[in-house]
Amino acid sequence: MIREREREVEAPSAERQAREAGYVAGTGAPIESIFLTPVAAPAILGLYGFAAAQAAVAAGLIGAYPASAALIIGPFAGLLGGVAQFAAAMWAFRARDGLGTGMLGVWGSFWIGYGILQLLFATGTLVAPGAVSVGLGVVFGTLAAITYVGAIAAARVNLALCATLFLLASGAAVGSAANATGDPTVTVAAGAVFMAAAAAGWYTASGLLLRSVYRRSILPMGLRKRPGDLTTARGEPGIF
Repeated sequence: MIREREREVEAPSAERQAREAGYVAGTGAPIESIFLTPVAAPAILGLYGFAAAQAAVAAGLIGAYPASAALIIGPFAGLLGGVAQFAAAMWAFRARDGLGTGMLGVWGSFWIGYGILQLLFATGTLVAPGAVSVGLGVVFGTLAAITYVGAIAAARVNLALCATLFLLASGAAVGSAANATGDPTVTVAAGAVFMAAAAAGWYTASGLLLRSVYRRSILPMGLRKRPGDLTTARGEPGIF
């Protein structure tokens, strides 16, 4: 009897053997493992890039500099608002942040297109449109519709981000009307709203940056905890 018990202890069970082999006992299915890779909040880079590009272009819309200067600002806007935002969107995707992926990815793509357009205008490959551009009006209208949805989603997690996206969507909506009508007053209004969105984006990015360094909120952002979300519970891998 004692020897039989010793053999039972020494002999691993079928469940243990399957687990050690990497399979679920009785099913033959492999055991799945999840490994988290902590990363910094991608929104910090994305929002700073957006704020810089948006402020520079919005200044032109409100008449702070002549139209010819837009060709100089274009490449910087394309890199800051386009490449930086799109890179941040890909890291947001890696961090399982759907909101950051959608908003930064869409606007990053837009700014890359803006930079390319300015380059084509500067080289004479394309002729810049006049005050009326139905095509740009459609683009801004589509961006407004997408960004309003992002603002609704952001209200669940970050009120500062919600305000940023709401102002950005509103600026895109007014910009759509400005391009469709060519009304200079509407264009200036679009620039003013875009400038407000840039300021809100700078504030939100600064709040996230300070929070990541000091491990507590320095600037009020209206952060809201999401129950059951492991990423927010441990502060990883870096989300809005």
